[in-house]
Amino acid sequence: MQIRAFKYLSPLVIYIGAWHSFSVTGWQIWMPLVWAWIIIPVTELFIKPSPVNMSTAEEELAKKDKTYDLLLYLIVILQYSLLVKFLVVMSSNDLTAFDILGRIWVMGLLCGTFGINVGHELGHRVNKFEQTLAKALLLTSLYMHFFTEHNKGHHKRVATPEDPSSARYGEMVYTFYFRSIIFSYLSAWHIANHERRKIGKPVFSLENEMIMFHIIQAGFLAIIFFIFGWLVTLYFLSAALIGILLLETVNYIEHYGLQRKSIGDGKYERAMPVHSWNSDHIIGRLMLFELSRHSDHHYMASRKYQVLRHHDNSPQMPTGYPGMMLLSLLPPLWFYIMNKKIKTLAH
Repeated sequence: MQIRAFKYLSPLVIYIGAWHSFSVTGWQIWMPLVWAWIIIPVTELFIKPSPVNMSTAEEELAKKDKTYDLLLYLIVILQYSLLVKFLVVMSSNDLTAFDILGRIWVMGLLCGTFGINVGHELGHRVNKFEQTLAKALLLTSLYMHFFTEHNKGHHKRVATPEDPSSARYGEMVYTFYFRSIIFSYLSAWHIANHERRKIGKPVFSLENEMIMFHIIQAGFLAIIFFIFGWLVTLYFLSAALIGILLLETVNYIEHYGLQRKSIGDGKYERAMPVHSWNSDHIIGRLMLFELSRHSDHHYMASRKYQVLRHHDNSPQMPTGYPGMMLLSLLPPLWFYIMNKKIKTLAH
């Protein structure tokens, strides 16, 4: 067991803060959001990114250390624990609109940064146990089709016009939301149906991944509705939507304006580190389990989060993911900064 693995316990600050938010009323509810969207982004403006990679020996040790995997499994337990607590406390009749809104946003933060993000990491694993955990986490945002589309669609088509999850040059994040959400969903259906036809099996079957996902999600919603009622179900749906929008904001910043070259016949050059925006800003890296070392993730999707590498030729974000996500919400400023960087890359 490597002591360095425990640096990835730092994201649990958000869980501790969320538990507190679901236990109090008033301004304290909002503290996890202040931490995530003010304190971290401001701090990362003053901390230099760390491009240091592990040595070969260190990487081999990290690959074999199960502590890194156990931390991800812990997230599954915490995610569902906090979701249950959220549903229970939202049943109270003594909450103000300010309290309700704050708790929904905190739960949405958990859905996006842990539910979908850690689900994404586990979804790239090859064993069924970890893939099942991935789907369980995605369920907390009702976004299980991400498992299908991301692994079998996005990673093949990334940084091409065919990929709904790759933002175009000059595209605002707000229009990207609609294109990515709608066409990624349709893509997941196309992939799942094609897999059935390819083996000569009927599309309308419980073995169709997308049909099964919808049944599970409908059952999950039904359980929440029958136990907690329609209003709490609406609160949960709002939190899930926030989680989805956080994911799509991350999708937007990860490949904005980057394109792979066409080599003819509808094919493109291999996805390389230059086709994903990278961030080595350490706080964002830890909080998102190295998601921000995205260039290496697309270059070698099977590489586990703890051994993702910095590449000198990958385009670098000016700050960490939290700050970049906030920047994307201001299109004129985003275009001013990022379009200039893209033009520099072209020379």
